[in-house]
Amino acid sequence: MQRGATGLSYLTEIATWSVLGFAVLLFVLQILAREIGYWAGARFREPDDRAEGGVGIVVGGLLALLAFVLALTLSFATSRFAERRLGTLTEANAIGTAWLRAEALGRPRGDEIARLLKQYTELRRDYVLAGRDATELAAMNRRASALQNEIWGHVTALTREQPNPITAQLAASVNDVFDASTAERFAFAFRFPPQIVWLLLGLAMLGMAALGYQLGLRGRPLRVIATLLTAAWTLVIVDTLDLGAARIGSFRTTVQVYDWTLSGMQSAIPIPPAPAPSH
Repeated sequence: MQRGATGLSYLTEIATWSVLGFAVLLFVLQILAREIGYWAGARFREPDDRAEGGVGIVVGGLLALLAFVLALTLSFATSRFAERRLGTLTEANAIGTAWLRAEALGRPRGDEIARLLKQYTELRRDYVLAGRDATELAAMNRRASALQNEIWGHVTALTREQPNPITAQLAASVNDVFDASTAERFAFAFRFPPQIVWLLLGLAMLGMAALGYQLGLRGRPLRVIATLLTAAWTLVIVDTLDLGAARIGSFRTTVQVYDWTLSGMQSAIPIPPAPAPSH
């Protein structure tokens, strides 16, 4: 388990440096595997091609298994990406609700809670945009915990000073904010299990080697078509792993919902005068 995690960390470092670099490395390794398989097939080629039929069945089975594992991995990655997106929406909505209720309470504690919630929204937005720097993420989490404690301190004081349904609703809203933040942090902390990644990459190498072996038995390299197939597999594999990774590559969670929430916090809610009594 430790070896797998260590090897995966090396791949993660390459992908963090450049997703394109990781894709090129994967593509080259598959090409090498196919060429080694072709060399072996050409060496053991028989004039009557009796072994080709059985090899074709094995190659088809390996590629089908690779496609099956890739489909499962893509479904897994898509679900994790959807969880992160839904988490940002849920958290932003919870913050907006708590801010509105804090603004409705007014001075002094309600305004202070609203101000702290604005800072908290900015911090959570930065957390979603942050990279894989563990030190930076730890500092953000400590700052978020400090803000949560400060906000909850004011909420606790309000519920003691004014024990009524309004302050109870504010406390419930703030609690929803903290729960949503925990769920979002959990979603962003997810990483692909090393076993799945190595299974996917291993099947890709084995499938390309088996394909090369079959082509070697035929004596026809078909390098153009085989290279196109390799490029297609590489593109799908890299995009799948990118989709499942929270802080690597181009498939990043949008922070637009936080921007919308912050735009609504730019000014205090105007209190219109009471309407004149109707006669």
